[in-house]
Amino acid sequence: MVRDGYLYALALIVAGVLVGWFAAPAWALVPLLLAVFFLWFFRDPERPIPDMPGAVVSPGDGKVTDVSIVTVGGEKQTRISIFLSVFDVHVNRSPIAGIVREVRYQRGKYLNAMNPASAEHNEQTIVRVEGDGHSVVFKQIAGLLARRIVFTPKVGDRLERGQRIGLIKFGSRVDVQFDPSATLQVKVGDRVQGGASILAYLQPQRELASAGRYSATEGTR
Repeated sequence: MVRDGYLYALALIVAGVLVGWFAAPAWALVPLLLAVFFLWFFRDPERPIPDMPGAVVSPGDGKVTDVSIVTVGGEKQTRISIFLSVFDVHVNRSPIAGIVREVRYQRGKYLNAMNPASAEHNEQTIVRVEGDGHSVVFKQIAGLLARRIVFTPKVGDRLERGQRIGLIKFGSRVDVQFDPSATLQVKVGDRVQGGASILAYLQPQRELASAGRYSATEGTR
């Protein structure tokens, strides 16, 4: 359970008791039901973290809404977008093991997270993690209802694959971007679990280096 759940629930329970005492017991039902909802919403279940080499795990629970190739800084990247409804676990996890190289907060709008434009225009935290010769970027993107993004690690911190790194309160979206040579394991419409579901396998660096040398040799012929 995320601490926020206890804070919200306690405040609502107190409100329910006061409303029931000074008004009518029936009126206490609304804040008490909201307290139960917040306890459920901020749940934080344990997950089995895959240990396969090169695995990129989902940073959040939800539904895969987009798998596409995008151009970022002049380089092509595979992007996987995952929509988190209000019914999903909202604790986020690191997709790979590595060092946090960049954390950037971007102010923005609160478009529906299902809207493709939300990836660029919504409030979001953009994180870049480097590990085993790969660089993976993931975004915590606020949605229509989300009004707070939490990311706890700092630049220079070491993360383990599947490690808890923060959360987005209420409906939201997470994006993951990585090298297009990776072998995808999901498709649009799939349901994934944060830290447990494998999105893709990154190609070992020695294979990438060999492919690069082969291409260079072909170019000189």
